[in-house]
Amino acid sequence: MNLTRFGVSLPADLLQKFDNLIQEKGYSNRSEALRDLIRAHLVHQELAADEEVVGTLTLIYDHHVPDLDLKMKTTQHDYYQNILSNLHFHLDHDNCLEVIVLRGRFSLIRSIADRLIGMRGVKHGQLAFTSTGKNLPGY
Repeated sequence: MNLTRFGVSLPADLLQKFDNLIQEKGYSNRSEALRDLIRAHLVHQELAADEEVVGTLTLIYDHHVPDLDLKMKTTQHDYYQNILSNLHFHLDHDNCLEVIVLRGRFSLIRSIADRLIGMRGVKHGQLAFTSTGKNLPGY
């Protein structure tokens, strides 16, 4: 890959905070950290443009709530083309953890997640997005 070097001017206190972040996150150098920051911004732009993204939805729910399992499965079947995979764990006698991997336009994935999170019996839901990678430069 062809790399280009360039200079960046920053106030000393901002650079110190950046260096502290680099150390905390375990980056080997400033360039690696800067590449990740740029990619994070590019992913944010993909979300804003409603492009195809991938996401993971993590749900904690009470499996004793009547019809919740059926409603969750029905919703997932309604969007089978957007659900790549799911994992189900029994955390204890009452609580389950489900992790669902989704792919599609940002707005659709957000809508599917909101529908599942909003079901009676879901105690907590968290959706995390990232790019499919096809629009992100490598290295």
